[in-house]
Amino acid sequence: CRLTQLSSQGEGSAARQRSVEWRGEASRWNSEMTTGSTLGVLALNRVTRGQKNSTLIFTKENTIRNCSCSADIRDCDYSLANLMCSCKTVLPLTVERTSYNGHLTIWFTDTSALGRLLNFTLVQDLKLSLCSTNTLPTEYLAICGLKRLRINMEAKHPFPEQSLFIHSGGDGDSRDKPMWLHKGWQPCMYISFLDMALFNRDSSLKSYSIENVTSIANNFPDFSYFKTFPMPSNKSYVVTFIY
Repeated sequence: CRLTQLSSQGEGSAARQRSVEWRGEASRWNSEMTTGSTLGVLALNRVTRGQKNSTLIFTKENTIRNCSCSADIRDCDYSLANLMCSCKTVLPLTVERTSYNGHLTIWFTDTSALGRLLNFTLVQDLKLSLCSTNTLPTEYLAICGLKRLRINMEAKHPFPEQSLFIHSGGDGDSRDKPMWLHKGWQPCMYISFLDMALFNRDSSLKSYSIENVTSIANNFPDFSYFKTFPMPSNKSYVVTFIY
C-alpha cells in the first residue's frame, strides 16, 4: 500500500511537471504568434502606405465618377469600384483641367465626356477601357505628355489588353517647354492625337511621330480645338498619331 501511494504521488508530480511544461510551451507559442501577427500587420501597413493610389474615372448615364483606388479594379466593374475605391460624383460641366503624373484609368461607353476629361490634359500613363459595344465616331483626343497608352476593348472585341509606349515626353528641361497662354494650363511639348475609331477595329495599336512641328494650328487646320486651346506658334512640338 505504501508503495502504491508513493507511485501515485510520483505519477501526480510528473503529470504536474508536464502540465507546467505544456503551459510554458503554449505561452511561448501564443507570444510568438502575437509577435508574428503584429509584425505582419506592421509590414502590411508599411506596404499599404508605400503604395500610391491610382485614379479611376468612369462615365455612366451622364454622370462622372472620380475615384482614388489603392488596388487595380477589374475593368468595367462599377459596383466593385464604388465598393473598393474612394469615389465622388462630378458634374460634367464642373470638370476642371488638371494633370495626372501617375496612372489614370478611364472607363467609358461613348466619347461624349472624353474630350472634356482628356483634351490638352497632361497624362503620362493612360488606360482607356470601352465598357459597351457602341460604335465610336472618328474623333481625335489631344493628350499632352503621354508616355504609355493601354486600351481594353473586350466588351466589343475578344482581344487582350494592348499597350503602347510612345516616348519619354516631359523629361527635358522645363525651360524649353511651351506654356499655355491662359492661367492654369499645363506645358504641352509632346502632343498625342488619339483616333477613337480605333476601338471599332480588331487590329493592333499603332503610332507614328513627327518631330520639330512649329505653328501646330496651321499644320493641322482640321483640328478645330486649337481655336479653343491656342498654342504658341514660336515653339517646336513632337506630335504623335495613335490609330
